[in-house]
Amino acid sequence: MIYIYNDYGGTHTTSLAAAYHLNKLPLNRKLTKGEILHVRYFNKLTKHDLGKLIFHGIDEEGNAVFTIGRRNNKYVVPALSELATLLQDRAPMDEKIVLSNTSPTVPLAMTVGGFLSRGLNINFLGEPLLVVGAKQCCEKINRLVEETKKASHSMNSNVIVLENKKFK
Repeated sequence: MIYIYNDYGGTHTTSLAAAYHLNKLPLNRKLTKGEILHVRYFNKLTKHDLGKLIFHGIDEEGNAVFTIGRRNNKYVVPALSELATLLQDRAPMDEKIVLSNTSPTVPLAMTVGGFLSRGLNINFLGEPLLVVGAKQCCEKINRLVEETKKASHSMNSNVIVLENKKFK
């Protein structure tokens, strides 16, 4: 299976989701500032990384985990889904591709912090807000990852797109 977590910037909730998915974060408590800031790619990607699939690792079942930042472009996920379907039709693989939207987990503090840090390059103001936001949403992101894994095993389609609207 291939998991692709996606959101607006591809550097905050997606990075946390990938870290949870790969068992790199504790599951039973809120994260500390240090744990958040040490997540690979958290608040490190730039606008030049948008639209690029970022590889995070292989999970315990041998599945690849990626993230992608899509901005407001409503065509990125459908295009990836169509491409995956086309490739599976042309050269059938025994591998599902799961696209999971982490945007519904984003709290206001993370939105503002991301804008200040990544958008305006004012990291000293944005980073503390990002940490507050990550602490607010870490439990939701962990649940989203667990739901994504469950859906990938319970659905029969080779390409699965999860909007995750219930996490708002």
